[in-house]
Amino acid sequence: MFSGFNNFIKYILPKRLFYRALIIVAAPTIILQIIITIVFYDSIWIKANKNITRSLVNQLKTIEEVYQNDKKNLDFFTDSYKNNFNFEIGIKQEAFPNTSGERKFSPMDRSLRRELKSVFGTNNYWFNTSKFKNAVEIKIRSGSDVIKFLVPKEMVSASSVRLFVLWTTLPSLVLIIIALIFLKNQTKPMVKLAKAAERFGKGDYVNDFKVSGSQEIRKAAFEFDRMAKRINRHLNQRAEMLSGISHDLRTPLTRLKLQLAMLKQKDISEKMSKDIDEMEKMLNDYLQFAKTQTQEGTTRVNLNFLLSSLKKDFNNEKLIFENKFEDVELQGRPTALKRSFENIIQNGLTYGNKVHIDVQKGNKRVLVTVDDDGPGIPEDQYKNVFKPFFRLDKSRSLNQSGVGLGLAIVEDIINSHGGNIQLGKSKYKGLQVKVSLPF
Repeated sequence: MFSGFNNFIKYILPKRLFYRALIIVAAPTIILQIIITIVFYDSIWIKANKNITRSLVNQLKTIEEVYQNDKKNLDFFTDSYKNNFNFEIGIKQEAFPNTSGERKFSPMDRSLRRELKSVFGTNNYWFNTSKFKNAVEIKIRSGSDVIKFLVPKEMVSASSVRLFVLWTTLPSLVLIIIALIFLKNQTKPMVKLAKAAERFGKGDYVNDFKVSGSQEIRKAAFEFDRMAKRINRHLNQRAEMLSGISHDLRTPLTRLKLQLAMLKQKDISEKMSKDIDEMEKMLNDYLQFAKTQTQEGTTRVNLNFLLSSLKKDFNNEKLIFENKFEDVELQGRPTALKRSFENIIQNGLTYGNKVHIDVQKGNKRVLVTVDDDGPGIPEDQYKNVFKPFFRLDKSRSLNQSGVGLGLAIVEDIINSHGGNIQLGKSKYKGLQVKVSLPF
């Protein structure tokens, strides 16, 4: 029971820290205002309004009784009330109104109706509080005569309620606005820290990050900056080491090639040359893997232009675009993205006869699907092929060289752009590669 209630509370509450903090600050103020307003309305304003209305109705009853007992001094009677109480009194013999002029949901009308009904009866009164701006019109049946009163609204309802509502609401609004300003300044450093962590997770350098905010946020931002620098230094050292080893190995391989060219035994020379060529291709794969660890500037990339340039580079009729897709622009590193799609397409062209590319633009994400008609990959090996230096020769040709870094490089690039890559069975009975990227 309580877990369901907690889940409901979590569902309806806002997810952002700024709005949650605003609720913590504003909710007590609003609740306090509601309580004060209810207490004032119930205990003070309603009672005061009731007493004022009852006093007015009693005066009207007194006027009606005096008029019934002494109709000769009518002018003196009306003038004295007009001068002393600001009443307008008119007595005529006319038809009593049949339709009610009161408002159903007005507290003033409700209070006045209750008092008039208790004093004059059900069908002996009529009033209208909305006809005049500053006066209330009341008619009382007195025998065959109708006594018409115009009394100030201050004598029917307390006029301080609006002033009270203004003075209770305005300071609360000012306090909430001040809280909004302070909360915005307090949550802004946390938003900056989250954006910096997101950029760093996508492989960008975060050199322009400035520590700000409260002491706790400053400490978290400072530790994040130190962690980012340590990770970048570690990645650079690893990439430089791998690149240096690969470059250093090229020199002895070149010397071996020259020595093999001078051998008279051509059979042995050709076999060893093939081994050396394969070693050079491995080194190229190592260098390409090292390049993915180095940093490249993030810019606005037109995905359609990038794929079109790849089609021109391959210049292969086996590479088929399924549809003419919309323009899609995203934040990314163009060289790295081009390398990843190049590896996927080259893999399909190497092991299949045709490669089909389809691009679907969704809600803030773009899906690039690459299908080939090759031998495919077993489903239980989908995760393993993304591991560096893993080769799956059973499903692919044994004559193809490589060290198993192609898909590892692709996954590293796609993940660093906030996307994901999935493998599956193609409708052409080969391998299907789905790449999803945010834009």
